[in-house]
Amino acid sequence: MEEYRTIRQASSDEFVEKKSRFIGYICPVTTQEEALDFIQKIKSKHWDATHNVYAYVLRDGQTRRYSDDGEPQGTAGIPVLDVLLKENLVDCAVVVTRYFGGIMLGAGGLVRAYSHGSKIAVDAGGIVTMCLCDLLTVSCDYNFYGRLSSLIPEMGGIIEDTRFTDVVEVDFRIPSKLTSALDEKLFDVSLGKYRCKKTGEIFSAVD
Repeated sequence: MEEYRTIRQASSDEFVEKKSRFIGYICPVTTQEEALDFIQKIKSKHWDATHNVYAYVLRDGQTRRYSDDGEPQGTAGIPVLDVLLKENLVDCAVVVTRYFGGIMLGAGGLVRAYSHGSKIAVDAGGIVTMCLCDLLTVSCDYNFYGRLSSLIPEMGGIIEDTRFTDVVEVDFRIPSKLTSALDEKLFDVSLGKYRCKKTGEIFSAVD
């Protein structure tokens, strides 16, 4: 997997439907433990709520879990999960809290309400694409540094650190699919003097 979609940041939003208050919470998570900790945190915050319905999807093991938390089966947890799946989101958890307002919504009304609670949480958190990036370093002389510092962003890379000693060492990241093109371009413009050295890889947000 070279890229995936997830949530940019923890966030929340709410709405009222026939006097019932629905609050949608979302949080980026990477493990089941993180997901359950987040869910428990919201449950503790809203201990007096009628329901705290949740769903989460993890990249690791393609894990998918949900809970209706006392709502009629199929009317709450699955609609919350479906929003995440339709948006192709992973590594995130959603809790939709409900304070019952005294008016029954019916099965269809519950599905729509919990779907909406999940969707507004997603919208509030913002979707980001995470791309597999190579971590690279290039050592060059001071005369070539100006060209290198402009070449890296031109080719889609992001400079993270620069060290000035007897040479200049530049650390940067770039989507893995662009590494080869950058390395060839660097070799050409430096007349065969410099190449990239890979030091690792990481998933990083790309806009």
